Amino acid sequence: MKKVKSKIKAQSGRPFRLSMPATSANLGPAFDAAAIAMDFYLTLDAHRARDFSITATGRDREICSNLDNHLILTTYREVLQAAGKFLTPLALKIHNDIPIGKGCGSSASARIAGIALANHFGKLGWSDSQIVGEASRREHHPDNASACWWGGLTVARMSGTAEADVASISPKGKWPLLLAIPDQPLSTEEARRVLPAQYSRADAVINIQNSMLLLAALTQGEPDLLRVALQDRIHQPYRGPLCPLLPCLNAVVEREVLGAVLSGAGPSVLIFLDPRSPAQKTRKLVEDHLKRHRLKAELLYTSISLKGARGSAKRSARK
Repeated sequence: MKKVKSKIKAQSGRPFRLSMPATSANLGPAFDAAAIAMDFYLTLDAHRARDFSITATGRDREICSNLDNHLILTTYREVLQAAGKFLTPLALKIHNDIPIGKGCGSSASARIAGIALANHFGKLGWSDSQIVGEASRREHHPDNASACWWGGLTVARMSGTAEADVASISPKGKWPLLLAIPDQPLSTEEARRVLPAQYSRADAVINIQNSMLLLAALTQGEPDLLRVALQDRIHQPYRGPLCPLLPCLNAVVEREVLGAVLSGAGPSVLIFLDPRSPAQKTRKLVEDHLKRHRLKAELLYTSISLKGARGSAKRSARK
């Protein structure tokens, strides 16, 4: 683990390219504390223009191309205005592979993009901690934002109101993942409303224990340890009725599947596959189980990505 607080040099006169990974937060017991980056992305190219414009391709193209209340541009404007900087109009070219509103970090990636654009074109000179802290303040928690910026596995908390303390970790070994994505989105606000205000000591203790085991399993490359570490008592029992894929897929945990957890607040479900089992066989197992329970979901193979938005921002700034 390392604690990181480097700065990115902003150069406002050149086109700027960013690539933000999808993220999955909570990972079962590590509620509001840990997240992973996944290897599908929101990418954008930005350059100065007379007026704001967006060209979008990929998933949810209509949302991504709508200038009104666009989360990337709204964040970009607000950050520059708060810093007292000139608002440079931008032409954006966006390609999006991240499902919007389905627990895959779409809002965190958009906020990270807006802040990184403001940092670049406004010459803010913000540190990584400031960028993640600003995104976390807007997201109301730092897990998705830190994983999107750093890649890999991150453990994060807010440090006061302006910055974030982040441990950036490279998991050991291969961790194949299968993401089950339903048709309908679920807002984070709705998913938060069902959570209780207080928890028992027993529930808090088991989540602390499992969070530690989860971290150990991923950093030591121990699939069998992960299998016993994914139990959660803080958020998933209460969100299950809003996310019917979760109780269904929890019942499919067999030798080929290490466990299933909500991706973020849901409704998508992240399935940890056993790297020792053939992925196609496991996918067929999951497909058949969903059909038997008359549930529909897009199944997307993915893995933990070590590539965060920070890396693409630094490369673009150097060009």
